[in-house]
Amino acid sequence: MRSLGTMSGTSMDGVDAAVVETDGQEILGFGPSGYRAYSDEERATLRAALGLWHGPDVDISAELVTRAHAEVLAEFDEVDMIGFHGQTLAHEPRGRGTLQVGDGLGLSQALGLPVVWDFRSDDVALGGEGAPLAPFFHFACAKWIGAEAPLCFLNLGGVGNLTYVDPSFGGPEAPGALLAFDTGPANAPVDDLMQERLSLPMDRDGALARDGTVETGALELFLAEPYFNRMPPKSLDRNDFSEMIGLVQELSDADAVATLTGMCAAGVLKGMEHCPKSPSRLLVTGGGRHNPVLMEMLRVSLDCPVEPVEAVGLDGDMLEAQAFAYLAVRVARGLPTSCPGTTGVSALVGGGVVSSPIRGAVVSG
Repeated sequence: MRSLGTMSGTSMDGVDAAVVETDGQEILGFGPSGYRAYSDEERATLRAALGLWHGPDVDISAELVTRAHAEVLAEFDEVDMIGFHGQTLAHEPRGRGTLQVGDGLGLSQALGLPVVWDFRSDDVALGGEGAPLAPFFHFACAKWIGAEAPLCFLNLGGVGNLTYVDPSFGGPEAPGALLAFDTGPANAPVDDLMQERLSLPMDRDGALARDGTVETGALELFLAEPYFNRMPPKSLDRNDFSEMIGLVQELSDADAVATLTGMCAAGVLKGMEHCPKSPSRLLVTGGGRHNPVLMEMLRVSLDCPVEPVEAVGLDGDMLEAQAFAYLAVRVARGLPTSCPGTTGVSALVGGGVVSSPIRGAVVSG
């Protein structure tokens, strides 16, 4: 089955879309991909709705997300279904739940294809964190590249998340095959500080961090956060560590960005301590892998090789979109998409709903 997946992540740079050929268990091949950037005005619209659960800003953001996805998805043909993640505005699994905006039913009717969406709600309803959801795809990727020893996938988007994969198991749902959790903030605090101080969307190529010095006092305060002592699985909202910028408020631009970058790396190092076995390698995906300062911080601190996923022939810009293409097929075929080791959910669950363009109905996945 040719499935087209999308991701509009917490970095809010734009919409990724990618095709995966899969039966919902094995990866059979990768197809074309596309990208639709958000404008500065659109990013400001999404930022205004972050942390909100309802209201005009949420409604406007939902319309924007649906429209942007429709534009990029219309560029593809010869696909059987769509996996639509939407845009996360709020994530509070132990409280109000999780909110990803965007109209999957409307997309289905506009594009004339089945759309699988609302992937996280069922997981949260069963006591899970609702995140991260890519680990089942990471397991399939480990099989695809022929991995034999345990390894880790690290996604460095707005938030960092880690997946430990033991490919010796037959499937991702087997106890011990996967462990996954959010490591802490990644690019989001740096992006926010760059926007606030310099009106720039990011520290491109780590240029500013390279000229700065990490403030160890701020780093120690960051690592004292109770989150780092919680056992996984565990997850974060994009703004859970928003006070980090306050810790570096008095620092120069370069030192502040270097310190925030160091905090991201430190969260990953703490997270690696939870791995059941020492991984053979750490494969990095997401925008953070383009930051040579961050990558070097990880390399000098870890005992295993740290490489971008391109080192094994995968696409680090599209891996999350590919994950939701893969998960969409699993939902459509009644297969689980998360388990106790990935989200802490109480039982195997295949989260999501399938919207049909013919009936206009929404069916639980």
